[in-house]
Formats: sequence, structure tokens, C-alpha cells
Amino acid sequence: MPMIELLSTITSMPAASPVEAFIACAHQVLDPATPEAVRQAMEPRLLAQLPALRALGVFELFELRDPALRVWLRDEMALLVAQE
Repeated sequence: MPMIELLSTITSMPAASPVEAFIACAHQVLDPATPEAVRQAMEPRLLAQLPALRALGVFELFELRDPALRVWLRDEMALLVAQE
């Protein structure tokens, strides 16, 4: 599938719960086969889920296994908290 079609398919997906959206985006970001353009498109969608996941207490219950993703999201969460 051409990258343009792939991106339009991903961006036209029906709205999911914050947990579903986060998991789908994280899989895309972490998959080495994901084209860079798709990875870059997923990053803002993944970050957009952080406030809802924080409110649900997801990160108090679960730890991300990927070290790079864990550090990146920890830093992003710190920015969110600082903005409050």
C-alpha cells in the first residue's frame, strides 16, 4: 500500500477510546517496519492520549516495557504536569 493511502487510512480510523488509540499508535511508533512518515503522524496522536490516560491512572498501574518510549513519555508527562 502506498504511504499516502496508508496515512489516509490511519487518519480516517473511527474514534477509539484513549487506551485503544494509545496502543495502536504505540505499536506503529515502535514497529521498525513503520515508514518514518507514518511514525511521525502517529506521535502527536499518541501524545494526545496522555491527559486521558493520566486521568484514568493507567501509568500508575502499568509500566511501558520499551525504555525509549517510557523515557519519552515520562518527559512529555512532566511537561503536561508543569503546564497545569
